[in-house]
Order: sequence, then C-alpha cells, then structure tokens
Amino acid sequence: MSESNASATRITPGNALRPEDIAASDVRPSEAVAEYALRLGDDALILAQRLGWWISRAPELEEDVALGNIALDQIGHARSFLTYAARAWDKTEDDLAYFRGEDEFRSTHLVEQPNGDFARTIARQLVVSQYQFALYSRLVSSSDATLAAIAAKAVKEVDYHRDHARQWVLRLALGTEESRRRMIEGLILTWPYVGELFEDDSLVKELEGTAVLPSSLRESFDAEIHGLFAEADLEVPEVPAAVGGGRRGEHSEHLGYLLAEMQVLAREHPGATW
Repeated sequence: MSESNASATRITPGNALRPEDIAASDVRPSEAVAEYALRLGDDALILAQRLGWWISRAPELEEDVALGNIALDQIGHARSFLTYAARAWDKTEDDLAYFRGEDEFRSTHLVEQPNGDFARTIARQLVVSQYQFALYSRLVSSSDATLAAIAAKAVKEVDYHRDHARQWVLRLALGTEESRRRMIEGLILTWPYVGELFEDDSLVKELEGTAVLPSSLRESFDAEIHGLFAEADLEVPEVPAAVGGGRRGEHSEHLGYLLAEMQVLAREHPGATW
C-alpha cells in the first residue's frame, strides 16, 4: 500500500492497534523484522492453546474465567504479531497459524510443554509472564512503530498475567503440604526450559534498536523471581538445562500433537467462515 493512500492506517507507538489496523496499514516489515515478530506471535499462540485446555477443568470456577481470559489475551497478542509478520510474505495471520508445519514454528520449548497439574501450569505461567513483561516493557521503545504499539498494549495485559501467577505461587507454596509439594515439583519440571528464553542469536543482534536482546532481560527476570521465591520460601531449582532450538524450528515431541489439534479444522475446511 503506497504512502499516498489516505485510507491507510497510520501506526504510532501510542496507537491501540487491532490486527485489522495492522493489515490495513501502509507498513510492510522487512523479512528480518517479520521473523522476529513471528517468534513473539508463536510463543503467544502456542501458550494460548495450552491455557485454553483448562477451561472447564480448572480447580475452581474463577480460574476457568481467569485462565480463559489470559488465553484470550495471548491470542490477541499472537494475532497482532502474526498479522504484522504475514505482511512480509503476502500472507494472513490464519496462513501462519494454521498452515505451517511444525518445523516452521519459532516458539520456545517452554510454551509447548504439557500443562501437567495446576501447579505445573502456574510454574510455567510465572516464567512466561515475567519474561513477557520484561520483554514488552523494553519493546515499547523499539524503533519499529508497529512492534512498539503492539507491545504497549500487550504489556498492560501481561502485567495482570504476572500478578495472577505470582499470587498462585504464594498461595500454593505457603498452603498445605500437598500444594507446596506440587508447586516445587512444577518449578522443577519448568526450570530446564527457562534458559532458552534468554538466548541471543544473529537475528536479534542484526535488529539492534528494533528487537530486544533476550540476554539483557535475564538480570531483571532473576531479581523478580528471587524476590518472589524469598517471600514463598522457595529456591530456584538446580536442574540441567534442556536442549532448546525452538527459534530454529527444532521442537520437542509435544508441539506436533498440539498443532494437529489446533490446525485440524482449518486444514479440513480451508477457507471456511462462520
């Protein structure tokens, strides 16, 4: 869309963007920026799919609503990032969500891990929400106005996700003997996947000023986690790091099953609307 098109949406960091606004804008990202947006969108999309499983299964009705709302927020973030990425390749958000193969996804291993019990889901949610909060807080200063605008909206929602997870960590860790045991076990199962979130690679280095260097987020992440764990009388698990590779399309065995469930309707009835 040309600069002279008066109907094009003008994107500034302060805009309250919808995916439709991004699709209607005159901005087309470079392939490198699109690849970066794809990573953020895939993390949000896969996490939303995992969290949606809890609807009707959470330990109390309020949590059905809370986890469902968090999943919807993540889908909103995914739609914005994927819509932006898709413009580089003349595709749509649905093309990227439903018609890519497993090795074309760029999500981290953490978000594709099975839910496990409620405590394990909360452990994963604590890590992801704290990471996303740190990331989006920095991404609002991106030189790319679209990424900055998406982050400006997302960071407000992720701040709630972070508080929700922190409150549940305290409630479980300081509750009964059984709830504490499950919280500790959930953290042990989650922690091998934390390191991948903070790995730098050539793409983020190439996009200095546009992307956020993941390693630069680790110090603030650790400070927040250590403060919470001190309050909850918990310790950071000392466990070996898992093999990563999600940013390169190298995934755990869990992602294929998740995608099969998520993509089946769109693939069986391509182009269908309702």
